[in-house]
Amino acid sequence: MENQLKAPPEIRNVINFLRGSSAGLKNRVGVLNGSRREYFKGKSAIKALQSPAYAKLKNVPPVNPEDDSAKQLLHSMLQYAFFLRVNRGNPTGSSSSSPKQIQVVPMQEFAPDYYYAWFYEGSQWRTYIGAVALVVIVLAGVMFPLWPMKLRIGVWYLSMGGFGLIGLFIAISIFRLIFYIITLVVASPGIWIFPKLFADVGFVDSFIPGWDWDIPPPKKQKKKKSAEGDEKKKKRKQIGESDSAGNGAGTPLEKAPAGATIEEVSDHED
Repeated sequence: MENQLKAPPEIRNVINFLRGSSAGLKNRVGVLNGSRREYFKGKSAIKALQSPAYAKLKNVPPVNPEDDSAKQLLHSMLQYAFFLRVNRGNPTGSSSSSPKQIQVVPMQEFAPDYYYAWFYEGSQWRTYIGAVALVVIVLAGVMFPLWPMKLRIGVWYLSMGGFGLIGLFIAISIFRLIFYIITLVVASPGIWIFPKLFADVGFVDSFIPGWDWDIPPPKKQKKKKSAEGDEKKKKRKQIGESDSAGNGAGTPLEKAPAGATIEEVSDHED
């Protein structure tokens, strides 16, 4: 965009910081006009500019964590269209985790609770290096017949070793499934060989332990009933305390009948 070319170097340094990994900015993926685009929340950008990592940068506008200088700086950067305010809509798919629709808002302002879509991809040197590496790999594969014989033989052995490991993994998977089905019938609940083979663990931990029973994890008991019982006990206790307080106040004294008098009796007889 033309407005991005007009940005001073200080502003561009701030943008590069926000697009980098050191800022810790939480970027999300949305759909804008049918194409995917990253966006972020305003308070996340404010937090990034108030972080110690930004304070260590040079040739950037200063930011005081105790005032609204970060918010004012981000608001002033809207004119360069590195990012623009958007409204977030419904998910594009049936799942709630699908990318949500975003739409650019005509009134541009910066606030912590608003969302902003990126229109700047940052430095492209990694993309260029990846493209060059891809071209080199393709050319190397095409020119494989021109490689020296020893190099071709070494690559052939490496490829055969890789295919052998893949085949061994498939064979172990099939064998453990068959063994589990047999033990499920013979010795219920069944035995898994390498039970953590497909678990999200390290390579060595995938083969530890060597076997284990297929015991389902214990179900979590719901504490709803116990909570309801406690509430009922509290209510009963409160009712009992209120009743005892009413009875402890004492019953009112019976009134003396009308016209009755009290006479004093002397101790000495006449």
